[in-house]
Amino acid sequence: MPDAPAKPPRIDGRRLRSERTKQLIIEAFLSLLRENPQMPTAVQIAERAGYSVRSIFERFPDLNALRVAATDYSLAQALALAPPRGADGDRETRLRSQVNTRAHTCERGIALWRVLLQFADQDETGQLKQRVARSRETTIGRIELMYRPELSPMPEEERRQLLIALEALTDFESWARMREQHGLSFDEACEVWIHAIDRLLPPTPVVESAAAA
Repeated sequence: MPDAPAKPPRIDGRRLRSERTKQLIIEAFLSLLRENPQMPTAVQIAERAGYSVRSIFERFPDLNALRVAATDYSLAQALALAPPRGADGDRETRLRSQVNTRAHTCERGIALWRVLLQFADQDETGQLKQRVARSRETTIGRIELMYRPELSPMPEEERRQLLIALEALTDFESWARMREQHGLSFDEACEVWIHAIDRLLPPTPVVESAAAA
């Protein structure tokens, strides 16, 4: 007799519902932060998510665990929504692509970033500090990728210093100051970053064509 077809793996509906609830709680937390950049209470989060306070603490041991989970969720979203584009383009294309991507990330994430910094020193597990460091490392990695033609020929120490400067220039608070304190529009703030990065980067090496060689 032929072998019976393998049964599809059983889907645990209860677990799926629990994961969906966790996601809705995280999204409620982030939604509240975007409206008011102060750490919301468990009651406010529960009301926004449509669950009880008990439901929150059944899935997160405390609000710090929720902050960590929300950070991981936001970092994953940022990577999914902002893949590197135009990395093989000319200097102008790469500048505009990198700045536009970074600007959208900062626009969406400034409220959460401020909460991370506010509570990082109080987090005995060190998880929030790890997320802050990971976010900055991700930014540096993207800068290295997008400006490889200009950065690669530089001596290692000079390149390291320039990467530090470019990461600081395009930090969340840098974006927030342009938008909040100086009242720049999204496009105006992008132009400030584009011109500043362009001045900091060394000249783009000229690539000789095969015919010229």
